[in-house]
Parts: sequence; C-alpha cells; structure tokens
Amino acid sequence: MFFLYNLLLLLASPVIFAILLAKKRCRPGLRQRLGWLPRDLVEGRDGRPTIWVHAVSMGEATAVVSLVQQLKTRYPAVRVFVSTVTETGKETVLRRLAGQAAHLYFPLDFRWSVRSALLAVRPNLIVVVETEFWPNFLREASARRIPVILVNGRLSTDSFAGYRRIRPFFRRVLAAFTLCAMQTDRDVERMIQLGVEPKRVVRTGNLKYDQVAASAQATAGLLSRQDLRLAGGEELLVAGSTHPSEEEAVLGCYRRLLDVAPALVLVLAPRHIERTEDVVKAVQSHGFTAVRRTKLPGAGGAPITGPRVIILDTRGELATLYRDATLVFVGGSLVNVGGHSPLEPAAWGKAVVFGPHMDHFAEAAEQFLACGAGVMVHDTDEMTQVMTALLMDRSRLEAMGKAAYQLVLENQGALARTVALIARILEGDAR
Repeated sequence: MFFLYNLLLLLASPVIFAILLAKKRCRPGLRQRLGWLPRDLVEGRDGRPTIWVHAVSMGEATAVVSLVQQLKTRYPAVRVFVSTVTETGKETVLRRLAGQAAHLYFPLDFRWSVRSALLAVRPNLIVVVETEFWPNFLREASARRIPVILVNGRLSTDSFAGYRRIRPFFRRVLAAFTLCAMQTDRDVERMIQLGVEPKRVVRTGNLKYDQVAASAQATAGLLSRQDLRLAGGEELLVAGSTHPSEEEAVLGCYRRLLDVAPALVLVLAPRHIERTEDVVKAVQSHGFTAVRRTKLPGAGGAPITGPRVIILDTRGELATLYRDATLVFVGGSLVNVGGHSPLEPAAWGKAVVFGPHMDHFAEAAEQFLACGAGVMVHDTDEMTQVMTALLMDRSRLEAMGKAAYQLVLENQGALARTVALIARILEGDAR
C-alpha cells in the first residue's frame, strides 16, 4: 500500500507543483518544501539535541507556543525547529517563538524530500501536533529510529471514517508513533480502533485550554476599544473565524438586534483574511457601513458613531478582542467545516453562541452546553432569538460567561502532562 500511495503521489506531482507555483505565498518556501533547507538554518548543532515540532497552521502553532517555551526552559541546550505548511503558521512561529525556535516549511511527503529534510535537521525527537499523519514522513522517521510523539491529538468524525476505510495502511502509518497524547476519550478510542496499541495511547487533554488561559493573562498589546474607535456606550457583537454564508447569517441577525440594542457594533473576523473584499461587499449589500480594521485612524482619532460593521482584516488580534465583547458567535459552525475554538472567548469569561457543526471541538461543545456556558443555534432566526434574550437578561449572560471561564480553569493541565511525557522520552524512558 505504501507503493500505491507513492505511485499516486508521483502521478499527482505535476498538479501539486502547479498549485504551489501558482500561489504567490507558497513560492518563498518552495525549496524547503522540496527538502532543501538553508545551510545556515541547520548548521551549528555543536552536538546539541534537536526537537522537530510540526504544527500545520496558525491554530496548531499557537497551541504549542507554551509547550515549546516550557521545553526550552527545561532543556535550554536543546535546539527546536517548528515546521508549518501555511504562511500564517510561519508568522505565528516567528512572532511568538522568536529566539526560542527556528521556523521551517514542512517537506512535501515525497520520500526524497522527506529524507533530505530529516538528514538536514537530524532530530532526536519529532513532535507532531493534532492530525498530521504523513505516511512517508512517519515511515522514514521510524526507519531512522527517531521517537515520534503525537501531542494534542484528535480525530474528527470525517477523518476517522476515512482512515477506517484503509485501516491496514493507516495501522502501519500510525505504528511510527512512540506515543499518542490525545485530547479526549473519544480520540483515544478512535486511535485504538485504527490499530494503535492501547499502551501507546493516553489522554492528556487539550493544550488549547492552557494556551488560551495564558494568552488571556498576558495583557500587553491587547486590541483596545480605542483602537476600534468605539464610543463610550457602544457594545460589541464579535463573530470570530467566519466562513462564506456565515457572514450573511450574522449580518441578518445584527440588523434585528439593533432594535433592542441600537448601540451594538458588529465585528466580523473572517477565518481567511484574503476574503476581506468579499466580506466588505456582503456588509455593504446589507446597507451597513464597512470599516476595515487596517483602515482605522491611528491613536488619538475620534470615535466613529452609529451602526456599522468592523472587519478584522488582521491576524493575531481576534483572541484579545473577545475581552471587550458583549455577544460572541464562533464561526465555522453554521457551515460544515468542523467549527473553530470556543475556548478563546471563554478564557475572557464570555458566553458563546455556535452552530451545530462543532466536530473539531465536539467534547468542548458538549461541555459548554451541559454547564450552560454556550448555546447552539441553527440559523439566523435562532441566533437572533438567543442573542436578543441574552441582551434582555444580562444576569443570565453574566452567569454563562462565568460558567465558560470556570470550564477553562477546570480543563487546564494538558500542558504539564504533555511536557512530562516528552521529558520521559527525551530522557530515555519510554515505558
């Protein structure tokens, strides 16, 4: 099956290279994606051990910031490389881990590019984040007897169903993992069903609970009400990480909410800021003034008044914006993409409204609903009804926010457990 996988990969290679060349943002890292790493990036080891952490994009890179920092504190001599696939992931690494880890682009899963990258980095340990199961990369690491640990592991329903269809193949792929540290009991059970030995699968919890709590405590550089030019009595409805069609639903809800809260200002934070122009057009089609975050005047500018929609066309500011939100909707949940994190607003003590498609955060969504920290809605009408009720009952809104914050507190600890497991492997005791 590995032969068949590599044959299909070879046949698809012209399309893969065409896509990479066509995308301007992919061209700067193309040589690294082919396994050719800059000499100055990987030289100068001086016998020091090396850890290679792979976090595909911004979300995964953000989740392991605290993990990398703790490992560097515990093992200051260790060199750490953090690889990503996306440009947003690279920006996160460079911004959040400057001086602690070097960034590199993850190689395409051709055997020759993977071998070249592994030979250049020569890791003593590989840490894979969440769901990055690249067959050739894992097989080549195993052939070199490099320990590989999966951290913050999860398996969505769709991914699990796909892997089960070719279970014999993925059983061999997953055999490369020395240890799988999973987010939930559901994820543990799914890995075992895919053929991973039970003794190599443990539940550690979700690193994002620790990460969002730490971010909420770090108040320096937070996006402020003044930055958004809000007047004194204005309140915010923040719709985070939205996808196409979700903006339409939120805009429809916002128009109706203005009847009960005329001082409400909507912030739309599209998941992909490349869609900003489309979001601007959607806002204008609903008759609202569209204000891009990057076009707001500098410090000292006068507040802007009246109903309007601020479009957050920047990266890295959404999590801090939740601090000043009155109402929160978490996107990727009215459309079937698996949902985005409800933990960031919860860390600021905010009630969370989300749609029915929360598979990527299924256990968290269940907990939010069970403890009254969140509400599930299915369409614009339900969203409007729920948010209107919350605006009319502020004591309930406050109680939900407190429940959300308590949920974050109660679920911390994954970071310490994960660091302990990695330490055990690094120090030669993988029992």
